[in-house]
Amino acid sequence: MIRPGEERGRSRPAAKAQAWGGGRMTVLHLDLDNTLLYSHRHEIGEKKRAVERYQGREISFITEKTYELLKAVRERLLIVPTSTRTVGQYQRIDLGTGVFPCALVCNGGVLLTDGKRDPKWYRDSLKEIAESREELERAERLMEQEPGRSFELRFIEELFLFTKFEEPEAAAADLREKLDPSKVDVFRNGAKVYVVPKKLSKGNAVRRFREYIGADTVLAAGDSEFDLSMLAEADRGLAPCGFGRRFGAGFRLSEAGEGELLSEYVLSECLKHAGAGKPAADMEV
Repeated sequence: MIRPGEERGRSRPAAKAQAWGGGRMTVLHLDLDNTLLYSHRHEIGEKKRAVERYQGREISFITEKTYELLKAVRERLLIVPTSTRTVGQYQRIDLGTGVFPCALVCNGGVLLTDGKRDPKWYRDSLKEIAESREELERAERLMEQEPGRSFELRFIEELFLFTKFEEPEAAAADLREKLDPSKVDVFRNGAKVYVVPKKLSKGNAVRRFREYIGADTVLAAGDSEFDLSMLAEADRGLAPCGFGRRFGAGFRLSEAGEGELLSEYVLSECLKHAGAGKPAADMEV
């Protein structure tokens, strides 16, 4: 039996996407940080706009060209932000283009439809990672005891673990040695260390969402190790220059040129895919 809330979550985004694709639906799974938007530490030029504020400070930006491209792509494809950010972190972002019909956060474990949680998707996510629950609890104990931890330990939505370490590379290596690699993955990003169930991957989320929405073609764009499985699962993956070599990707990728801003490359390529009439290079910014 389909509950009323679940029916709305499925039908409304699908109807919008059908209208955009003339009966054929193309979905773009778009990573956010360092793919679409950039922190104040990343030089992206003077023509930019703030898209995220935290504690009164502007902390994330997009270029004006990215903004114009994003508006054009949204008219042609179903863009699904696909991020490891928590719900709260995702909702801090305001790109100035309205709420996305669908977004996947918490590494794909939580689906937002028109900004609201889809409870069935979350329940299914918990079922998918049930076989990793014992190993997650073991990881939680190890991370609590790990020397050099410099931040509180967070169990995000009961889906994955996150904290920071003074020596993150050593901490991540220690966790990989002690934990079962068939049940969980250990990722490091700067000082941050994550322990994530094997089945809580962006790639698995892309596969599930393809079935959920009935997509004909799936594009994906990302810049980090978290995005590898998503890029592999998509019909076409877009990544920064040198990404495939850096991570040893055993699949075909489209990469930005050296020095080319990933957000602008990705959205320009998506416009080409959608057959937009006006070349991206000619767009006024």
